[in-house]
Amino acid sequence: MLHTSTDINKLTRESVTDPSFPHAPLDWVREDAIKIAREESLELTADHWEAIRAIQNYYAHHEDESVINLRDLHDALDEHFHQQGGLKFLYTLFPGGPITQSCRLAGLKAPYIAADRSFGSVA
Repeated sequence: MLHTSTDINKLTRESVTDPSFPHAPLDWVREDAIKIAREESLELTADHWEAIRAIQNYYAHHEDESVINLRDLHDALDEHFHQQGGLKFLYTLFPGGPITQSCRLAGLKAPYIAADRSFGSVA
């Protein structure tokens, strides 16, 4: 099987950008998030989709950085969801960790050290 970065079909394929998710990775589709959520016993609500949009937006605006800063991402999500309770609210949505689990659903790689297997999710 070809590595994703060398698969010419994926590289030349026309983007299937969902207008509801303008900052989604090129190969991401909503159905993938639904499938992952189902596997993790998570039912996606409007709040989950908003969190996915927020994290995709953050990554899109920081794509030039070689490393996504976990603290900055935490702060951005905390601010985005301030009215609902910030990170505490996100922990209720994503019991697997608001950064780790939402990155998986958003088709993004979680920042380094976002999950610590020995202690569970720390992000």
